[in-house]
Amino acid sequence: MADLVYHAFAFVALFSHGLYHLISVTRAHLAGPSSSSSTSGRGAAVAADHTARPYYPLALAAHRHHLLRHLPLYLALLCLLVAVAVHAFFSSPDGARAAAQCFSYLESAAALFLFLLLAASILILPLPADVVFLLAALAFALLSAASAHSAAGYQQSELQSKCDSISSLVSAASATSALIVAIAPRLFVAELALAASIALQGLWSFQTGISLYVDAFIPEGCHQILGVLDISTICDLDSSRHRADALLDLAFTVHSTLIAIITSIVYATSTRAYYSSGLVRRHNGGSYEALPASSSTGTLSDMDHIQMKAFCKSSTQA
Repeated sequence: MADLVYHAFAFVALFSHGLYHLISVTRAHLAGPSSSSSTSGRGAAVAADHTARPYYPLALAAHRHHLLRHLPLYLALLCLLVAVAVHAFFSSPDGARAAAQCFSYLESAAALFLFLLLAASILILPLPADVVFLLAALAFALLSAASAHSAAGYQQSELQSKCDSISSLVSAASATSALIVAIAPRLFVAELALAASIALQGLWSFQTGISLYVDAFIPEGCHQILGVLDISTICDLDSSRHRADALLDLAFTVHSTLIAIITSIVYATSTRAYYSSGLVRRHNGGSYEALPASSSTGTLSDMDHIQMKAFCKSSTQA
């Protein structure tokens, strides 16, 4: 039961954070300065000078809602604290694979602790954005390695091995995206892929939880074995294991397609909202005036100051 609760917690934390970053990246991309124009108000190329940022505050007035504007960052810190504590202190595998599993848990705890330090640095000592993304790529790579080691510690007949191997693949995709963003911070697609991969990891955590610990979703021919400290879900026959692996592959394909659809909807909806509401304003027969964005290395107060200037400017022009 505790494992299922943690997987549900990871799903809520990762999916919500990935979706929030996905929306924020798209809004920043659309609000960035544009060097091109179009005869159609909705068809202009935008954000030629957009630079990736590791954190986007909520779009609220800085002088009245300082705490609420940075609520996503505080929630991320809280979730990371819980995740580090669970992996470091409350994960105690038993059986012959105990040593290997303990190593993978500690490896995951180290990667999550690095994420915790990066989130805290935004509040205390802001680092350059490229450094943050480079360290995030390292942390994602550690998570990928931890999941791979965990998968290797299980027998092939155990479903946990398949679930962890797919989780390792998603973390590797996140590490690759973060590395590309660190090298090319103006590449909008890479930052979008990073946000989407985080949301996908959340969905896969949910799928792992129900596939391993909910009887109604355990593949046919597989069953749970209660250990002293943990629960294993195994398939007795090779045919049942192959069928279960195919079902998990299908579930991963469905989740990936769902994330792609969500990403397309977010981008299309944000584009429509920006061009219909005038947040990206057209002047002089084709040029666009965009709301200013904060620098990639700015502190929280810098973000508040810049976004407040944009708010005052739009009010004056209205």
